[in-house]
Amino acid sequence: MASLKDVAKLANVSLMTVSRALNEPQRLKPETYTLVMAAVEQLGYVSDLSAKKIRGAKSTVSTIGVLALDTMTTPFSVDITLSIEETARAHGWNSFVVNMFANDQPEKMVDLLLAHRPDGIIYTTMGLRKVPVPEKLLTVPCVLANCESTSVAVPTYIPDDEEGQYLGVKALLSKGYRKLLCIHLPDGIVATSRRRAGLERACREAGVDPDSLLHHYLPEGEQHHIDAAHFVTAHIDGNRPAFDAVVCGNDRVAFVVYQVLLARGLRIGQDVGVLGYDNMVGTGELFLPPLSTVQLPHYEIGRLSALHIIHGSQHRDTLKVASPYLPRRSF
Repeated sequence: MASLKDVAKLANVSLMTVSRALNEPQRLKPETYTLVMAAVEQLGYVSDLSAKKIRGAKSTVSTIGVLALDTMTTPFSVDITLSIEETARAHGWNSFVVNMFANDQPEKMVDLLLAHRPDGIIYTTMGLRKVPVPEKLLTVPCVLANCESTSVAVPTYIPDDEEGQYLGVKALLSKGYRKLLCIHLPDGIVATSRRRAGLERACREAGVDPDSLLHHYLPEGEQHHIDAAHFVTAHIDGNRPAFDAVVCGNDRVAFVVYQVLLARGLRIGQDVGVLGYDNMVGTGELFLPPLSTVQLPHYEIGRLSALHIIHGSQHRDTLKVASPYLPRRSF
């Protein structure tokens, strides 16, 4: 990553002149300012907000910068950034977060992040998704957490969604359930096809044809879980369901399913089994009966991503983090 000194050398001016061009351009001659900014543009220099580089000082504490795309807008993903901070502190590092929202300009947010001169960067998102990785992020060690690159090979830590769904459905089938209503996440979501693959693997192992099951995909949107109510009621005649268990795309879907089943006088865990996914923060045990679900390993993803940078790991592989099944009493 280019430094202030690199800019001064290319423009053939002093460090003070570069500093003035960045902070007090009115004090320079127009031709000098133009010369310096041409060097800034050529080198891709990002100004250092801490100004330590101008003084030649070096921090004794290493820092992880976190670029968080929508991560802080939901309780489901906050464990990632919490884990990064706790892991960094435990190893004598610091961390900071730059939040990026859907309407932000990625280039500006990346520049803001790099202006703090992090020793490594973790790019994380709310919900597993594929993202382009800005080239500027690669000027320092960079790790993806809960997202995958659409462009270059970057070390990546993601949930093992296929194995997690496999374990949950395998447990469900082991209890004798066979007529499953499967309410999948929207078709365009990265995790959807992987979880269905896990479901189908568990079914085939148990001698159940996965194509014989009832399958529905939720529509896209923030409130897609509400539509689960329509899928459930469409397969209930009075209080006689055409299914004996519901496999839910996430715990919010399971919450809606609970309400529909209970309103029809059906007993969860006895008349109908319910399997969730995510282990929604702080609520899994509040379901009555408590919801059997699969844990999204956000905390572990954050921890492993931070350790990757702290330990200076060199691999560029995509590592799947175990998503354990959590048995409770909903089947």
